[in-house]
Amino acid sequence: MDKEKCSFVIYMIHACANTWNLRPTEVYSLLEMSGCIDKFLVPDFDILHTQSTVYVVEDIKKYLEVRGWKV
Repeated sequence: MDKEKCSFVIYMIHACANTWNLRPTEVYSLLEMSGCIDKFLVPDFDILHTQSTVYVVEDIKKYLEVRGWKV
């Protein structure tokens, strides 16, 4: 993962943590265990980083819910 993608993932972890009232470490664990980082955020970076933070947080939530993870 290059520096730009890594920065984006970190930013989104913090955005989700703020939105969901969780600690960033909790969000990171959830995204890592669900495969969201490696199977969604990094591969789709080119599209996702052009979207609003609110939109991407909602997309992450949907990704998790479809796969049976609760936020």
